[in-house]
Amino acid sequence: MGTETEFGIASKNSESIDPVSNSIFLINSYPYLPSSSAFWDYENENPLLDARGFEADGERERPGPEYNRLLNKLLPNGGRLYVDGAHPEYSTPECTNARDLVAFEKAGERILETCLEMASRLKPGESRFSIYKNNTDSKGNSYGYHENYLVSREVPFEKIVAQLTPFFVTRQVFAGAGKVGSENKTESAAYQISQRADFFEVWVDLNTMVKRPIINTRDEPHADTARFRRLHVIVGDANMSEFTTYLKVGTAALVLAMIEEGREVQGVELENPVRSIKEISRDLTLKKKMKLLRGEEWSAIEIQRAYLEQAEVHFAKSDDPVTHDLLEKWRMVLDKLQEDPMQLSRHIDWVIKKELIESYMQRKGCDWRDPRVSMMDLQYHDVTQGKGLYYALERGNYVERIVSENTISDAQNNPPEDTRAYFRGSCLKKFPKEVYAASWSSILFDTGNNSIKRVPLMDPLKGSRALVGPLLDGARTIEELLAIIAT
Repeated sequence: MGTETEFGIASKNSESIDPVSNSIFLINSYPYLPSSSAFWDYENENPLLDARGFEADGERERPGPEYNRLLNKLLPNGGRLYVDGAHPEYSTPECTNARDLVAFEKAGERILETCLEMASRLKPGESRFSIYKNNTDSKGNSYGYHENYLVSREVPFEKIVAQLTPFFVTRQVFAGAGKVGSENKTESAAYQISQRADFFEVWVDLNTMVKRPIINTRDEPHADTARFRRLHVIVGDANMSEFTTYLKVGTAALVLAMIEEGREVQGVELENPVRSIKEISRDLTLKKKMKLLRGEEWSAIEIQRAYLEQAEVHFAKSDDPVTHDLLEKWRMVLDKLQEDPMQLSRHIDWVIKKELIESYMQRKGCDWRDPRVSMMDLQYHDVTQGKGLYYALERGNYVERIVSENTISDAQNNPPEDTRAYFRGSCLKKFPKEVYAASWSSILFDTGNNSIKRVPLMDPLKGSRALVGPLLDGARTIEELLAIIAT
């Protein structure tokens, strides 16, 4: 599993308002890159492939080498820092569990904060940018936060759609980031649970920027196509709370594992998923009932409990501590949401933010329409630890943590040890001059004499420290490494 975060970028300099140029300048300010010459290999990437069995019309991205280097930075943790459209974006390396993913996603926030600090040093006297880990500029524009899960190709895509739709539509009750107001010509709201809900217009589709679907059909596995598919999830919010991120990606991984292993949650199919995702976002009581295909009406919490109860049965004999921790937290959160959501004001973003803003409104005698309230909504997501309201709460020990600062610091500089990200990140650090390019599924080495050697990484669980650590430790040169791999 892994995540991609498009960060909001705002310029305080009226003469420098081009977000593309600003984003390029920002990521090129990052000082801790093992190799400044390596670029991203787009050879095996095709975001136009659709899981429903066809290729959509469009142009595949193929920037020239020099522009590629400006747009893409290969990180020592095995992840990627880049510019996507008009946003700085960070992709975590591949992780095998939700706890690791929280650490590597938080590492991305620290990396962007470092970019901001270095950018201000490069152009002193200017506080040029602010960076926000959110999903909307409150002017009608939404930008993405995407989750990625490796799934067996043997599972029919139609089954994934049927089983995941009710889960994703209702997951926002604990995974929403919270939002002041409404957008995209949707029904007005003073405050709602999800930042992204307003922007979903269809049930299933390939698009990610227009007519956004609840289930995205992109079929780009970044792995062995015959064995794997990558479920590309665009329906979630970007979260500041570690607890929220942990529960969001962890429960999704559990549900996917159940689908792969043949366990289904029956009878929770929604009559109108697109309408329901917006209605749930606006229901702060969490009592509203959604019409199911079979005629009954269930609340979002009741639908989530159906998934939880099946997961508790399915994983009852599991010896994985993260799985059991997720199940316990999932039940605790649903119980408290049903009793009184405000009990979770240390845990989940939309409740944390709601309590913070309501406390301010009470002190100042204002309401949800006050522009200061909208500014608080934005400032909650500022990635600069000295400015962001979420981080102010974290410093005061008002929010729950999942990982330590030392773990986050380590995740900035070192890859996970149990996926192919270990090989990618370790090669970048040990052979920075020889790494010519990399992608998720391969790494290219410059062996001299205009010769480029590609090493495929088609299985995300290959390339771990256990498998390649001794090879990397024993190879003094890239020629020695390639010779060992060839044998």
